[in-house]
Amino acid sequence: MDPLIHRLGLNLAGALALGACFSTASLPASAEGTLTFDVEGYDRSHPATLGLGPAPVAETYTVYAPETAEDYAYNHGAVLTVFQNQFYIQWQSSFRDEDAPETRVMYAVSEDGENWSEPRILAEPRDGVRLTNGGWLSDGETLIAFLNIWPLEGTPQGHTEFISSIDGVNWSDAAPVLDESGAPIQGVIEQDSRALPDGRILTSFHMQPGLRAAPYYTFNPLGTDGWTAGAFENLPYEGEVSRELEPSWYVTPDDEVVMVFRDQGGSHETIFAVSDDMGKTWSAPQMGEFPDSRSKQSAGNLTPDLAFRVNNPRGDRSRFPLVLSLSDDGYEFDRAYTIRTALADMPPMLFDGKYKRLGYSYPKSLVHDGVLYIAYATHKERIEITRIPVEALEPEYAVERP
Repeated sequence: MDPLIHRLGLNLAGALALGACFSTASLPASAEGTLTFDVEGYDRSHPATLGLGPAPVAETYTVYAPETAEDYAYNHGAVLTVFQNQFYIQWQSSFRDEDAPETRVMYAVSEDGENWSEPRILAEPRDGVRLTNGGWLSDGETLIAFLNIWPLEGTPQGHTEFISSIDGVNWSDAAPVLDESGAPIQGVIEQDSRALPDGRILTSFHMQPGLRAAPYYTFNPLGTDGWTAGAFENLPYEGEVSRELEPSWYVTPDDEVVMVFRDQGGSHETIFAVSDDMGKTWSAPQMGEFPDSRSKQSAGNLTPDLAFRVNNPRGDRSRFPLVLSLSDDGYEFDRAYTIRTALADMPPMLFDGKYKRLGYSYPKSLVHDGVLYIAYATHKERIEITRIPVEALEPEYAVERP
């Protein structure tokens, strides 16, 4: 969503009290705890690493990287899943510029997460709109790929469609994603649709008019319909975009769901909200003490008792290093490791383009067979994956794998 915000020149810092109430259901008063990042050695005076050490036993693989002037050199929004014992990764791709009219959605497939197929087209460009990828869901028999559909000009808003496949090769025609009443969802889906402990699927849509972040849940494992809005009230904001954007989430040992948001208000900190009923109602959003780069991020659980977050904890807009942070209670993150830095592991940017920048952007994560896989874009140019065994991060949480 960066380019739409850039294009309109929106700056939400110092917002006025023009917030939007989302649901009439009762809201929890507030979260009981606060969200903190308190890691020994963290030091902003060392921008390449922030004073943090590398994640142990981390391995990085490149899915796609442009090589010549004829290649599509803008690549962003990488999202992983596993379907029928194969890894799938999707991303948006254009010739040089972010959200250009020729933007298409690509995907690649791997048996082992290391060696990847040539990119395949998941969704072709369409006349009059712009496409971006919206993530995956699967029930094991059918794979769903979500597509976000945006107008070429005007207000930054859109809607969500999906395509489906039973073999990962042949895909259905696109159809709208529906809410619990059977009406098309008037919003774009976040790329973090996942199952809660009770089986329901939780994500966020950015709703019209404009982009207003709102948690939704459904009991349909494919996420194609049945979406119900959680009771959630945005912080006050002005303009067409809420302060809360592009969230991710995890579950605490006490079965609280913590949703963490990018703050478009410019604080370079983290907004968070908490649900104690699996996403039906949410506390008032509040500011945490967890630095960010005002970028999409990723969060989840390595185990039921260990939450993680992947972001750029810079306190400014730089998107390096990429850092994995860990918490036992879901509120105090007290261990952190670099995944990628601005040292020798950072390759050069080969091609210029609108809104491209140095660094590691828009991570999304997958925990599979005791391994954490983190997908991201390097310089909004290369699609890459880093994988780390959970047991290497916390040996007592070792998972027995076949």
